[in-house]
Amino acid sequence: MSAARVRPPKARGADPISASVLGHQPEALLAFMKLYGRLWSHGILDQSSKEMARIRNARTLDCGI
Repeated sequence: MSAARVRPPKARGADPISASVLGHQPEALLAFMKLYGRLWSHGILDQSSKEMARIRNARTLDCGI
């Protein structure tokens, strides 16, 4: 995945991530987004397992998504 395809994070307050630790660390958030996007798009898990993991992570982190 090229860096040109990853958008920088939105301004604080524009999404649920803004109140998180990553919301205050733009470089770490960008690195996380690259990694997560790569795993989501090119991982070996089936789509339903990925969605179940996404929902569980959202609940665990109380991110509201």
